[in-house]
Amino acid sequence: MRAVLVGFGGAALRLQIMTGVALAAIVALVLAVFWADRESPTGDRAGDVLRVGVVEGQSVAGYLRSSRDELARLTDPSAPVGGETWALVAFERYAAADGLPAMLAGAHAAQVYTRVPLAGTRTPVVRVPVVALPGDVTAGMLGAAQARDRERADYQRLSRALTGDGRNEVRLRAAYETAARVAGEEAAAYRAGCVCVFAAVVRATPAVLDGISARPWVRVVDPAPEVRELDRTEFRPPLPEEVDVVPPEPSAVPSMTVSVAPATPAPLPSSIEVDVTSASPGNSGPTPSSAVFPSEGSGAVPSATDTSPAHEGMDGSPGASSGEPGR
Repeated sequence: MRAVLVGFGGAALRLQIMTGVALAAIVALVLAVFWADRESPTGDRAGDVLRVGVVEGQSVAGYLRSSRDELARLTDPSAPVGGETWALVAFERYAAADGLPAMLAGAHAAQVYTRVPLAGTRTPVVRVPVVALPGDVTAGMLGAAQARDRERADYQRLSRALTGDGRNEVRLRAAYETAARVAGEEAAAYRAGCVCVFAAVVRATPAVLDGISARPWVRVVDPAPEVRELDRTEFRPPLPEEVDVVPPEPSAVPSMTVSVAPATPAPLPSSIEVDVTSASPGNSGPTPSSAVFPSEGSGAVPSATDTSPAHEGMDGSPGASSGEPGR
């Protein structure tokens, strides 16, 4: 009996030891994952998209104020000397491509945002990757003009295919004709080198950014020291005409012939993509330039494969964040 009890006690002791070791290993693993997650920068995690700019429903005045406060903190004499940082530069009004070198002098420009300002229509915003100013911007506008020409032709083809007089046919035909007209006006404006640029993404020291913020036509400089990789950052600059609250995203007019698949950085769900041929040395092929804001209209224009009644709308309102509150 004693031998049985001793054996039983030994087995119980071994079970307790093994259980304790297993629990210790689990606790150590959980702590390791916790600290690794805590020490990893938010904007650098796989799958994360850092958003810089304004969101729908946000006060533009509040965004401008918070951006200026952040720049003031970076340039405060008592603050540690900082190196170069990325920043979103928004303009007071639309500018021409040839004026950008003077407006952004001292900084390295990586992206430029353009939009054809047509009365009564919220046209798409085109993001143009740049290396050399103003040549790459001009090339980007020509690429956007070609994409709009293709869209115009497709909308016209779809309109001609609707020969009936029913309510749905009349509604669709009017939507296609309106979309074709807007696309044609955009193409003509881009081809003529329109005054369409309203924002840029640059990299510079806080002192240079402060100097840029004081230049004519510059509305605000929103520093983004948390940005590490542009291809995982979504910039949402305010339009020059947005002075109160950013309106909700209108329904999008989908592209007819260009891919809806996003380029990097990941654009909004309603964005389209055009090919831009860069004029910079070493860039021999087309460079993707993504439209990141949708068009405005009474409703979404159906795609080329849709001959049913017009869709009620598309969800194109992702959560972007501002300089201070939501970033």
